[in-house]
Amino acid sequence: QVQLVESGGGLVQAGGSLRLSCAASGRTFSSRSMGWFRQIPGKEREFVAAVSSSGLSTWLADSVKGRFTISRDSAKNTVYLQMNSLKPDDTAVYYCAAGKPFIESVQQPRACDYWGQGTQVTVSS
Repeated sequence: QVQLVESGGGLVQAGGSLRLSCAASGRTFSSRSMGWFRQIPGKEREFVAAVSSSGLSTWLADSVKGRFTISRDSAKNTVYLQMNSLKPDDTAVYYCAAGKPFIESVQQPRACDYWGQGTQVTVSS
C-alpha cells in the first residue's frame, strides 16, 4: 500500500513558478516509478511528467518540456514537480501517481497503481 499526499499548489501569475511536492508513505516507494498528471473539468487526466524508480530517467509531455522538471528524493520519499514559466493553460488539478518499476507504467492513468488527492494550480494571465 502506498499513500500519496500532494502539496505546493496555489495561485500564480503567468510567467511565475511553483514547486509541487508529493510525499509518499509505504515501503515500496523506492521501487516505483512516479508520475504527475493534471486534469481540468470535463477533460481526461493528462500525463505531465514521470521519473523512474532510480531517478535516472525522466519523461516530460511536449507541452511542458523546457519549463517543468521532475525529480525524486528517495531519502525523503518525495517526488517534486518544478514548474517554471507557467501559462494560463497550465491551470488544472495536479495529481501524483505511483506505478511499477518501469517508467512506462506512469505514462497512462489506467496503468498507475496509486493516486494522491490532487492539488489545484491556477495561473492568472
